Amino acid sequence: MIQPSGSTDTKRTAVFFYLSDKKIFKRKSIQWAQQYSTIVALDNNDYTSHLHQKETYLLAVGKKNEIFTSENCFSKLQNFITENAGWKFGFISYDAKNEIENLLSKNTEHLNFPLLHFFIPEILIRIKDEGVEIISSVKNESEIFHAINNTEIIDAHLPSFPEVKTNMTDDEYLSKVENVKEHIRQGNVYELNLCRQFYCQHYQCNPLSLYFVLNEISPAPFSAFYKLENKYLLCASPERFLLKQGNIITSQPMKGTSRRSEEASADKNLREQLFNSEKDRAENVMIVDLVRNDLSRSCMAGTVQVDELFGIYSYPRIHQMVSTVSGELRNESTISEAIKNAFPMGSMTGAPKIRAMQLIDELENSKRGLFSGTVGYINNENDFDFNVVIRSIQYDSEKKYLSFSAGGAITIDSNAQAELEEIQLKSAVIRNIL
Repeated sequence: MIQPSGSTDTKRTAVFFYLSDKKIFKRKSIQWAQQYSTIVALDNNDYTSHLHQKETYLLAVGKKNEIFTSENCFSKLQNFITENAGWKFGFISYDAKNEIENLLSKNTEHLNFPLLHFFIPEILIRIKDEGVEIISSVKNESEIFHAINNTEIIDAHLPSFPEVKTNMTDDEYLSKVENVKEHIRQGNVYELNLCRQFYCQHYQCNPLSLYFVLNEISPAPFSAFYKLENKYLLCASPERFLLKQGNIITSQPMKGTSRRSEEASADKNLREQLFNSEKDRAENVMIVDLVRNDLSRSCMAGTVQVDELFGIYSYPRIHQMVSTVSGELRNESTISEAIKNAFPMGSMTGAPKIRAMQLIDELENSKRGLFSGTVGYINNENDFDFNVVIRSIQYDSEKKYLSFSAGGAITIDSNAQAELEEIQLKSAVIRNIL
């Protein structure tokens, strides 16, 4: 049964189709979309525990119009938003920070994603309730629906395991943790997110198969598959960067991590230990204060508030401590300003933010690329939702180069060996896949 819905994209009306199996349809739809050079799939993997969870599954295919740039990112983004109606999808790389503050990034970059890419899709597929809406400017919606249903599901088979290397050895990382703590003692920062990058060279794979395996093993509420020509992001992020609903913006910084146990009582104890951990609470509240300051730059005075402090959210292999901060946007605040004023997210930098970012460039051995950046959408009503790009793989199919990173917040109470173990925990899923 097919019927028009109320959702429109300028001249076109979305057409609704009932689904018998959403999971199979998701898989078939993203396989069908591989014929296009530009694709974004955003999947919440049916998480309902996150506050303000909005979209179940969005697949943006093809481009009617696009912007990709490595300069004047936020002004160009605002012009793109102003000049183009309808849904927009895109990413902002971590080093867009250099346009916000007087910063430089001298480290090596192997993948060379643009700093910013946004596009208006030719086809938008949106799972809602018991079915899916399809809106297309290039093909008949019924033809698209039937073509997806007739797509044969591929076996998510990976080639032989590559050699995973790192540009920062364990000993180097332990030494740099102590370096950060010395900066803290000197008063330069009081928290800093230090990351390590892992990489594989000469690795040829099917990025979609790799994404299917990652999303099956580590389903997350802010998962994303992004294809831009020969560059791919395979993302299993549990963290929201920034959400706009009407004139309310919300950020959900994540700081504090614990492993899980298969035994119920032990798992409950691990949750309680994380909730009561003084170190993790200290990390979390520092970033909450930073986020409150970031949001206040776009919000009306007195409206920024903490909706939830030290919430414990559980994922297949880890527990995370998440807090929620919101505020009411000033009437004159634009979309790009609201994003710019909070970017990059405090959970991936540290505090004070500018000094932390300077030290990150000094201490880390490579540019982060899309890692610590953000992927998301802006809808017809100019509401938006963007994730934090963590627990993610970046891949260039032409260079056959793959990388992923992991990090953690260093404070004065940090134990270097424990921080190393936390990085191993956070990167375990991807390392095990590879």
